[in-house]
This record gives sequence, C-alpha cells and structure tokens, in this order.
Amino acid sequence: MACRKVRPKRELIRLVCISDGKVEVDTSGKKAGRGAYLCPADECWEIGLKGGRLERALGTTLTQDNRELLMKTAEELCFSAGAEKF
Repeated sequence: MACRKVRPKRELIRLVCISDGKVEVDTSGKKAGRGAYLCPADECWEIGLKGGRLERALGTTLTQDNRELLMKTAEELCFSAGAEKF
C-alpha cells in the first residue's frame, strides 16, 4: 500500500479495521473487517501510519494510542522478518 511494490500476499502484513474502529495487525489474514497490506519494511510503515494512507485505505481515524501500538508491533514484525528496525 505505501511503497506500491508488487509482492506475494504472504510476504505482506495485513492490517484490519475492526468493528469498534481500531486497527489491528492480522497475522492470520482471516479477521473480519476492512483490510490493507503493508510490506515488512520500516519505510512502508512510516508512510502508512504517519502519512495517513492507512487511515484513507481503511476508512477510519487512528487514535494516538492505536498509532503507537501499531508502530510498536511494526518494529517487532519488521525486525523478526529481517528488515531494518525503525
């Protein structure tokens, strides 16, 4: 979504907007709700979360707490996937 590179779906990390408006990381890829995908690269997460692209794609507004939780999760996921840490 952020870098617009084409990658296999399994290489991407799915974020989903659940019914209460919060955005969560969907590691199973099966949670109900509107979803968007980000690469496991720090620059994609920065663009997606700080640039507002994720909010537009999911049709929601992120709270500061939700944004911080996603950034923390992104650091863990990107680091474990072999990408550089934020």
